Amino acid sequence: MTDHPAASTNEARGPAAPRDPENRREDDQAAEDMIDPPVDFEGQSYRDMIAKSLLNRGNNKRLKAAIEKAKRGEPVTIAYIGGSITHGAGAIPLPANCYAYRSYDLFRKRFASSEGSPIRLIKAGVGGTPSELGIVRYDRDVLRDGTENPDIVVVEFAVNDAGDETRGNCYESLVLKALGGDSRPAVILLFSVFLNDWNLQDRLAPVGWHYDLPMVSIKDAVVEQFSLARDQGGVISKRQFFYDIYHPTNSGHQIMADCLNWLFEVTDQSAPDEEDVLTDQPPLIGNDYVQIRLLDRQNVDRIAQIDTGGFRETDTDLQLAEMDDHDYGTPQFPHNWMHTAGSGEGHFTMTIRSKRLILVFKDSGSSDFGSAEIRVDGKHKLTADPHEVNWTHCSAVILYDEPESGQHTVEISMAPGSEHKRFTILGFGYVL
Repeated sequence: MTDHPAASTNEARGPAAPRDPENRREDDQAAEDMIDPPVDFEGQSYRDMIAKSLLNRGNNKRLKAAIEKAKRGEPVTIAYIGGSITHGAGAIPLPANCYAYRSYDLFRKRFASSEGSPIRLIKAGVGGTPSELGIVRYDRDVLRDGTENPDIVVVEFAVNDAGDETRGNCYESLVLKALGGDSRPAVILLFSVFLNDWNLQDRLAPVGWHYDLPMVSIKDAVVEQFSLARDQGGVISKRQFFYDIYHPTNSGHQIMADCLNWLFEVTDQSAPDEEDVLTDQPPLIGNDYVQIRLLDRQNVDRIAQIDTGGFRETDTDLQLAEMDDHDYGTPQFPHNWMHTAGSGEGHFTMTIRSKRLILVFKDSGSSDFGSAEIRVDGKHKLTADPHEVNWTHCSAVILYDEPESGQHTVEISMAPGSEHKRFTILGFGYVL
């Protein structure tokens, strides 16, 4: 274990819309190299920088088990869940140069017994989304509704969770949800960083210390050396590492992959821990959302009673994310309910028995969209404004969080002045 590091306490808002990598001029990297010396990916300074990323080796029992499976030629699945950096923003081309694919490929090349060894990738990064939404997506996007059982799960929300209403409860719940999977996967906490040297490592790393999980900090690896010249130990400049103020370049993604690969190497060379990760101890922040499930148009009849009212259409203009190693975008939350100008004035009404409920709705930059009023058990809860972030992505908000399960009625109607606008209910996350 390494010492508990200091980290920024400044909590900025989540990222704005990611810059489209396809619009970046191909000669950008060449222009950068004229200003900064090329990165020496083989040098000792580079290796020293990568080694600093190992925040905690952690309990290695599960990770070593996955490595040994790969060496025996058995199937191993590596899953990644996070925000836009895990999605691959800034990588060109995204599917092959994002850190998730690169680190998966390094694992495969290091440990697979043959070229045809069945090492599989699950990549479930969605831009602009925190762990509050990640835990709602986990069963669908990582476990694929029970058809997948990953051996390794990498969790990356260190720059997305500033707006998490639970201030870490959803993050710890997501970690515990992954740890408690049927395949007993190894869970790795990954802490990425923004251009301003900020992340939420201070809040989130204590969860890793609490369960003695492997932790990799990109912040610890790169930030200190940013201010150093090459002859003083500097390896890469901010201009070379960051594609924009949020996302890494190809070089940045390579560094993130190499940091994870260093954890794999250290784990492989270490003696195995005899005891497993202790998950039955009291949580550090909270575990209230471990049992959360996704509710949408596809399964609502089994869980709740609804009257769609004026929200009877289905929105097909959705946030897209390239999942796994795909070069095409997968629509997020396609089984939704949308209000349109012509779909009527009636409320969307849902009655459900649960103790916790998260609403997921669509943010949009289109003037066709308007705000909606949300009421719970007849009381006004909030006004959901799809223009608060103002680009097409998924927004999650807690409607209630109670210690005991009870019957609740949720009403959603267009706000005054927005009666003829659109609003899309993407789905809900519920805890019974």
